Amino acid sequence: MVPRKGGMLADWVNPTSLPSWLTEADVEIYADQFKQTGYRGGLNWYRNIDRNWELMAPFAGLKITVPALLIAGDRDVVLAFRGMDQVIANLPKNVPKLQRTLLLPGCGHWTQQERPQEVNEAMLEFLRGL
Repeated sequence: MVPRKGGMLADWVNPTSLPSWLTEADVEIYADQFKQTGYRGGLNWYRNIDRNWELMAPFAGLKITVPALLIAGDRDVVLAFRGMDQVIANLPKNVPKLQRTLLLPGCGHWTQQERPQEVNEAMLEFLRGL
């Protein structure tokens, strides 16, 4: 893996280490977009995380009262965040119209890219039931 000129992560790609669902063409598309727009938006979410919590404070404790579907990968690191086990355990109470929870085995954070067929099928099934 040899760095080329560019931004912080722009060109540190080793094609042999890409997951099977991510192609070199995909990486080129992302790199081209980041060259045009930068990565500021993504980083600003994290830079502003305390303010985001403040802005969402009025919604604390509210239940999600519309039909819902949860799709996640069982290898998603977000599921390992502190307290997430309680969030998942409390879903039936906090999301009373949760129709289904689908944990995709062997799947990470980017479910729609890693398992597009299964995600599409689950979403269509959910939508048909509304």
